[in-house]
Amino acid sequence: MDILAELWRFMRVRKKFWLLPILVVLGLFGALLVLTQGTAVAPFIYTLF
Repeated sequence: MDILAELWRFMRVRKKFWLLPILVVLGLFGALLVLTQGTAVAPFIYTLF
């Protein structure tokens, strides 16, 4: 959690708010891969990419 706070401070101080959507999308893709690993939904998710 400390890394997220430090990243937020970096974006706020240096006005790099354009990084936020990129990080959110990467986080969502990572969560999608972790949650669908080993389930019956996995083959359908992989066809999207």
